[in-house]
Amino acid sequence: MKASEFRASVNQQIPPEGLTAPLTALWWDAKGEWVQAHGLVDELETQAGMAVHAYLHRKEGSLSNADYWYERAGREFHRPELEDEWEALVTGLMKK
Repeated sequence: MKASEFRASVNQQIPPEGLTAPLTALWWDAKGEWVQAHGLVDELETQAGMAVHAYLHRKEGSLSNADYWYERAGREFHRPELEDEWEALVTGLMKK
């Protein structure tokens, strides 16, 4: 699946089969389902999972919590706009 197909799939009612947990979390986030998205990465101890976790806490407005997860993910930066960060995460995760 390409990133553009992933973005288009958000119009569906359920996520596409075969997505990783971080991608599924981003899919639910795009649907406005923050709690569902967070539940998928809350205890996921992978770099990708922690990066998405950080993004979700940033979106939530919990910046200190986001900073903690960015550090755990080995990231020292994020995109200024949330939409740009979502796109960068999706694009990066689709390449793996």
